Amino acid sequence: MDFDINKLNAEICGNDVFFTFAGSIASNQINSILEEVEERLVEASIILKVRKKILNIMVESLQNLFHHSDDVPEDFVGTLGKRYGMVVITRKEDDFLLTVGNFVSSDKVKFLTEKIEKINSLSELELKEMYKYILNYQKLSSKGGGGLGLIDMARKSDKKLEYKFYPYNEKCFFYRLDIFVSNL
Repeated sequence: MDFDINKLNAEICGNDVFFTFAGSIASNQINSILEEVEERLVEASIILKVRKKILNIMVESLQNLFHHSDDVPEDFVGTLGKRYGMVVITRKEDDFLLTVGNFVSSDKVKFLTEKIEKINSLSELELKEMYKYILNYQKLSSKGGGGLGLIDMARKSDKKLEYKFYPYNEKCFFYRLDIFVSNL
């Protein structure tokens, strides 16, 4: 058991933290989190285009945490609750890094890896076409989405999506997704 959530949190928060949330996401929290992030962006005089990108990514991230986070390993339930997710926005000069993390079962690692690699292999135009295709032809899942969240985040990101899976045990990994937004 080499995974240490506190070390990961320290690693992510090594830059200038602009916003952070860690815990279980309830549907009634999503709007208040988005309002807080928007207030901070306005106070920091971030241009509207960048604010919209960040808020769009936040919406997708929070919805993913709400709908797709798996239960935490049993030995974390006492300290983290049954479901746990983190969203950290760090700022370095004119750039923002949005980091999202949650526990996933080991059977999702391959699926997520393949999906992100496919998304990262596409051009901007191909991403747009894939987004339209899914929007028009895919059925919604039982959790409400059609697989558009990661594609939408990639379209708003100014770099390819970066991700990492931290093994916890044979059944569980901590999934980290980094999305980059430039303030230029």
